[in-house]
Amino acid sequence: MNGLLETLRSKLRSVADPEKAKVLQRFFKTGPGEYGEGDVFLGIQVPVLRKFARENRDLDDTSLQVLLRSSVHEERMLSLLILIQKYVRGTDEERKKIYDFYLVNTSFINNWDLVDLSAEHVVGHFLMRGSRRPLYQLAKSKSLWERRIAILATFHFIKQHEFSDALKIAASLLSDKEDLIQKAVGWMLREVGKRDLEAEERFLMKNYQKMPRTMLRYAIERFPEEKRKRYLKGGM
Repeated sequence: MNGLLETLRSKLRSVADPEKAKVLQRFFKTGPGEYGEGDVFLGIQVPVLRKFARENRDLDDTSLQVLLRSSVHEERMLSLLILIQKYVRGTDEERKKIYDFYLVNTSFINNWDLVDLSAEHVVGHFLMRGSRRPLYQLAKSKSLWERRIAILATFHFIKQHEFSDALKIAASLLSDKEDLIQKAVGWMLREVGKRDLEAEERFLMKNYQKMPRTMLRYAIERFPEEKRKRYLKGGM
């Protein structure tokens, strides 16, 4: 391992908070059989990690891979934060390399916060000008995290007022049993609604009766109370 990486890891551990780590271990469901089983936390807040990312944004690719494949949650997050910075500053060729690297390493982007901070900025941005087919392949994956990447990547499209792929992928995930997918789909539907309420409601009118309750609740969170009640009671 190179000296810069060793130094960075030492600095991370110097700001670790064991008590905060215990809280995060519970919050991110790291117990046996839970979605984050085995994940290890140091107890470092995200703003601190963002500062480390700015200070180490030129970290080499080999070191970034070591961090991303670490058992330590904050090291994986730091790697992703640096990758996003590199992506933003990169050439088209460099962005393609980062996008490919991201997809090869999805098994290490394995908690919801890691997906949420990165998918739209790398996968969504990269696919904005090209084929969206990779998202539909991810949406069919057996991996919870790859399915979440698929729907969260569409956040970039939604912010550009392009809703078609978000709605199609949402439809493909209507029967998903995972709570973290139901929440993510409902969240993206709500984001569509912030920009085009009619588009969201057309989707809901077609699908709300077969949507999981969690997904529906997230999707209609900002609706007036009476309208929320009608949707939840199936009386639209």
